[in-house]
Amino acid sequence: MEELEPQDPTDKLTTKAVYDYKLIQLALHKRDQKAYAELLHRYRESVYFTMLRMCNNKDDAEDLTIEAFGRAFKRLEQYTPTYAFSTWLFKIASNNAIDFLRNKKKNTALSLDTKMENDEGQEFSKNIKSQTPDPEEHIIKKQKVELLRDVVDKLKPRYKELVQMRYYEELSYEEIAGKLELPVGTVKAQLFRAREFLYNILKNQENKI
Repeated sequence: MEELEPQDPTDKLTTKAVYDYKLIQLALHKRDQKAYAELLHRYRESVYFTMLRMCNNKDDAEDLTIEAFGRAFKRLEQYTPTYAFSTWLFKIASNNAIDFLRNKKKNTALSLDTKMENDEGQEFSKNIKSQTPDPEEHIIKKQKVELLRDVVDKLKPRYKELVQMRYYEELSYEEIAGKLELPVGTVKAQLFRAREFLYNILKNQENKI
């Protein structure tokens, strides 16, 4: 009986998707940074405009775009060529954006005068907890802020400067790029790395927060 040859997993992919798959293999098995950079370059603009349509805020769209690639690159080993990399990437980006928007909506304060209806159509006022923190909450919040500043101080000087400019001074990516005389893409990439370092440091200090 004639043995069947193993099917090429990329058989059903387009030429573009096959090229992406080759880049992924280089990134995974050769740790080729140029492969990561090319994947980012090929889809950054498309992901950004998708995020912008979803959240209607340029800064949020920029952050969500960086997060999408960060999540995708961390899970790159989970990608299978059953479908195109772009499909997989946009699914990660969209799901992340939906979670972001859902959390943002949750955190939006309701008006104290908001009238609501029960199942019988009768109006009632919803009791809303005061947004003003009590003394204990204020102390805890202050401790968290101080800890975060201590963690930021542990970053390398360049990353520390970027975090301070972006989150303390609230400068845009373009303003930071202008001040540091760097391409905007470099600023975004370095801020992504800075956030990764912050996350890892904070994760190791969870018991203190």
